[in-house]
Amino acid sequence: MRRVEEKTAPAQLDFGFRPPARRRRRRLGRPPKRDSGVPHLPRSVHARFPLHVTLRVRQRVWQLRSRRCYRIIQKALFAARDRFDTRVAQFSVQHNHIHLIVESRDPRALARAVQGLSIRVAKGLNRLMDRKGAVLADRYHSRPLRTPTEVRRALVYVLGNARKHLASLGYKLSPSYMDEYSSAAWFTGWSVPPPRPAAEPPVAPARTWLLTTGWRDKAGGPLRRDEMPDT
Repeated sequence: MRRVEEKTAPAQLDFGFRPPARRRRRRLGRPPKRDSGVPHLPRSVHARFPLHVTLRVRQRVWQLRSRRCYRIIQKALFAARDRFDTRVAQFSVQHNHIHLIVESRDPRALARAVQGLSIRVAKGLNRLMDRKGAVLADRYHSRPLRTPTEVRRALVYVLGNARKHLASLGYKLSPSYMDEYSSAAWFTGWSVPPPRPAAEPPVAPARTWLLTTGWRDKAGGPLRRDEMPDT
């Protein structure tokens, strides 16, 4: 019987050439900015929903919870409380950031309002610190509050933020304590209302159902002054 030889593929010759290494594709789009801390994402803004907005200061800016810094921020909030179809309904000033609860028509209106507030704060703090340059980060964080429960939690977080931080440092606070670096004195949703200040409020009255009556009627009733945020 005739033997059939198996055919084998010829060995591939190596001529010493190598394909060039694949280069990593350069990242497209806007480059990240220093000190922003917030990714550049589309903002969800709807006239029906309030927003929780956080503004952060840059490094080497004085801590904000002092009388002289707070007076500047409060004055800026007073001027910006109801402009560009955006209303600042509540706020609190922390050491290196500012919490706001706002109502706005659309992303453009919100951006213009935040920009105007940031410019006023920056000019005032730069005069105080005898410096120049940016004070607040280029980007800010905003989160829509779509349910009564979200609104109530945000109110507790903003108005009770200082109580939580002070308690973690060992301070014993009265159940009636209110943060003096916030809009707590003008807030009308306390279970036991404090005496209303004679001064004109640095915040604007809310208009959305969620921020006027929705959170109070559908999510647990008025706030206690000793409530603290869960997180």
